[in-house]
Amino acid sequence: MSSDEVTVDDAARQAAEQARRRRAALLLGDLLPDTTRDERGEDGTSAGSHRDDELLRDVPPHHGG
Repeated sequence: MSSDEVTVDDAARQAAEQARRRRAALLLGDLLPDTTRDERGEDGTSAGSHRDDELLRDVPPHHGG
């Protein structure tokens, strides 16, 4: 078996894997959300900025705050 045959076989295997992943994504959609419920506000937008600011202000000096 020559290196060209291996390269073609690898390319075909990669193409088949990409096609399989595309089909799975179309069928299953997004299985894991980008954010969790506790990271989103009531309207679905990111709600952490106010609480994050409060926590960052409350960092003790010996923690690099």
